[in-house]
Amino acid sequence: MTMKTHPNGTKGMIDDILMEVEFTRHLIGKQALDKRVMKAMESVPREQFVPRGMRSASFDNRALSIGHGQTISQPYMVALMTDLLNPKSNHVVLEVGTGSGYQAAVLSQVVKHVYSLEIVDTLVLEAKNRLRQLHYDNVEVQYGDGYYGLAEHAPYDGIIVTAAAPFFPPPLIEQLKPGGRLVIPVGLPYLTQELFVVEKDSNGNTKNWDVLSVAFVPLTGDHDSPSPADSQE
Repeated sequence: MTMKTHPNGTKGMIDDILMEVEFTRHLIGKQALDKRVMKAMESVPREQFVPRGMRSASFDNRALSIGHGQTISQPYMVALMTDLLNPKSNHVVLEVGTGSGYQAAVLSQVVKHVYSLEIVDTLVLEAKNRLRQLHYDNVEVQYGDGYYGLAEHAPYDGIIVTAAAPFFPPPLIEQLKPGGRLVIPVGLPYLTQELFVVEKDSNGNTKNWDVLSVAFVPLTGDHDSPSPADSQE
């Protein structure tokens, strides 16, 4: 799919992402992001996923408010989290936190199918309409509490969470395929948060590592803390 975007805006955004990668390479452990991911960032029209009154800031390398206490993530963070998922063209992935649909649209360019969950019903309707109008036909948006995942389509090759959780949600770990990755910000709302990658091996065991400090809106919903047996080391 070829989408037309403002050439200067898109180029400036891509240049900012490349600069951020250079600046954080010692933290993220790589000199460059996957070429497929960068191509997706170029092709998805970010200006279509922000409120009309903020479109002049569409390509700024920062998060922008989309209402309802939610944001569209910083372009660099969208690119980095997509890259950390290690996406393949045959993968089926779950996104927790649809928001405006931007992250799902980027994912749709590098995987086979995207299931996306959003807890704000107004955003569900808006994202569905937007993604349909832009012909992102391999994205399915549903209303639901992303903490619990989407068991009916599990297991997933990858799961990406676009809001900060206080701990790794056990249902998401359970719904991850062996060899799959969960990319998730973990920490207290508006305070200390770290971006983590959780990887499940062929025996169902997990390992995790933190990548860098981040700032995300909190994962909403009514969730109890996990039991000691469910907690991750």
